[in-house]
Amino acid sequence: MPHTAHIVQPLFTAEQIAQRVDILAAAIAGKELNNPLVISVLKGSFMFAADLLRAMHRNRMTPQAEFIHLSSYRSGTKSTGTVDILRDIDSPVKDRDVILVDDILESGRTLAFARDLILARGARSADVCVLLDKPGKREVQLEATHVGFTCPDLFVVGYGMDVGHHWRQLPFIGVLKKRDDEAQLDML
Repeated sequence: MPHTAHIVQPLFTAEQIAQRVDILAAAIAGKELNNPLVISVLKGSFMFAADLLRAMHRNRMTPQAEFIHLSSYRSGTKSTGTVDILRDIDSPVKDRDVILVDDILESGRTLAFARDLILARGARSADVCVLLDKPGKREVQLEATHVGFTCPDLFVVGYGMDVGHHWRQLPFIGVLKKRDDEAQLDML
């Protein structure tokens, strides 16, 4: 997919995202957490997790941060249905309150897998914090504890989310459109 043949129509602005991240961090900080550990589910959540951790710091929290790389997409845009651990965390989770941070909750398979894995390893709790929730796409029983935005059923890019490793760098979240579809952009 040629990068220059597309434009990105903003769906959530950088300002809207920053406001929601601050609200999410304040909500998390308001909980009584035991030795909190934030686990960012890579790759798409890296920008959200970094901003959330900084906002947690502003709320006087001192969580540890870890990364787990799970994949159910490979190089496509649809889940394969199987979740693989490409990189596991290093820190123990026993008796800790864990916050799993991901960019988007769609089918729920990846986050359910991560949550079940963390709980099986002895975590006291495993909250799910997502920037975007697509509840109409759920295929497993899972609700996020903290949600930034409910997202329409559109394929989104930006703010860490990509297609073919393009568009992650955008400070906003948007919908990818072909340049000749510009007349349809107003229909969003």
